[in-house]
Amino acid sequence: MKLKFLLKKSLLKTIENSVGTKMFRSSYYILAGKETDILKNGGLSCALYVSTVLYVFKLIAGPHATVAGTIKDLEKSGWRKVSSPGPGDVLVWRPAKFKNGSKHSHVGFCLASNYAISNSSKLGYPVKHHITFGTKGTKPIIKIASIYRYELGSKRG
Repeated sequence: MKLKFLLKKSLLKTIENSVGTKMFRSSYYILAGKETDILKNGGLSCALYVSTVLYVFKLIAGPHATVAGTIKDLEKSGWRKVSSPGPGDVLVWRPAKFKNGSKHSHVGFCLASNYAISNSSKLGYPVKHHITFGTKGTKPIIKIASIYRYELGSKRG
């Protein structure tokens, strides 16, 4: 019996099942001669989460600790920008300001037309949320800067 791997369905189920996992919280490096968790116990883990899931499915070249590195790999791996989100797309949100005054871009997955899954900087693990994190009045809390899509049927199934 010949089996056919259903890549998109498997990818979407993996994304959905990742909610609450703590496996993407830390990544250790030597920084200024000192061992450091550069992801701050999950506070900055969005890129590692997204890139690791995509790497498992061979949709990018490797895992990344930064949004910029993840975007660069998406573009090199054949992902293209699209104008409207769909299930399995990678979403990049505009930089948000943190309590300490720093600004960081954010990356996650589109799950359905109005829902996404991304790493929560407050909780330190992936959560399901509105695609724009909700609204303040009629305006999105965080606007989407770009949307990347990989045509799963094109090269890798």
